[in-house]
Amino acid sequence: MPDTEYRKGIILAICAYCFWGVAPLYFKLLTHIPATDILVHRVIWSFLFMIILMKFVGGFGRFKQLLKQPKQLWVLLATSILIAVNWLIFIWSVNNDQMLDASLGYFINPLFNVLLGMMFLSEKLRKLQWCAVGLAAIGVMVQLISFGSLPIISLSLAATFGFYGLLRKKVNIDAKTGLLVETAILLPVALGYLAFTFDVNGTANMLNNSTNLNLLLLAAGIVTTIPLLCFSGAAIRIPLSTLGFFQYIGPSIMFVLAITLYDEAFDIEKGLTFGFIWCALVIFVADMLLQRQNKKRQNKKLQSKKPQATIS
Repeated sequence: MPDTEYRKGIILAICAYCFWGVAPLYFKLLTHIPATDILVHRVIWSFLFMIILMKFVGGFGRFKQLLKQPKQLWVLLATSILIAVNWLIFIWSVNNDQMLDASLGYFINPLFNVLLGMMFLSEKLRKLQWCAVGLAAIGVMVQLISFGSLPIISLSLAATFGFYGLLRKKVNIDAKTGLLVETAILLPVALGYLAFTFDVNGTANMLNNSTNLNLLLLAAGIVTTIPLLCFSGAAIRIPLSTLGFFQYIGPSIMFVLAITLYDEAFDIEKGLTFGFIWCALVIFVADMLLQRQNKKRQNKKLQSKKPQATIS
């Protein structure tokens, strides 16, 4: 792959994860809006934004082919429910001053993905991976035993996004087509919610809102789709192993925003849990680096063993 395409991939990956990291700034502008109302608008405007986008960049052919594949549509029904639940939990956590828990959820997610790979994809865990998963489990157990609570929001976000990624991996379709189908599946529910609450003096009905608020709700489609498209563009330009190194940008930005801009309490309970998770991630990343170096060494050995062409 040309260096220019590789550099584009790196830039797109950084943009995607930075966008996801600062997304709470947008949702904090809507703290007075119920999370369900925000979710409904997020579905509707994401769907319309994807329709307009695909009209210009193409992709309806793949969309039409997918509609003829009922097995994949059933899987996408499941991913639609998972991503909707994930969005709802994330919006609620940000707007109820639980951003630290949301951040922790996305720190846990890579470790949760490793477990899912072992359970459903027959992937074997290496020693360092077992160590990382064990430390993460200890962090959760310490909070449960010592403080009598579980990081429910964090575990829910990690689980829903983890299973979402697993099922999307099985469907194996591009990001924009998948998102269009998922929002299309959720659209009738969102429109039904709007119809049910139309006569209620609530924010889901845009006729009750100010122009500024309606513009903010319209922006939900952009906030949803742009980072996902950046991520999709990065995934086809750089290796997934490289892409994985950038996934900690988002929760790191959220963590900094939570304790600085929004003054969320970083007490000993959260400190211990985060400490174990961060130690686990250091080991996890170290294992990734070691595996990458081993692959490079193996490739060099294979290349050195190839017979050299002789000039007669």
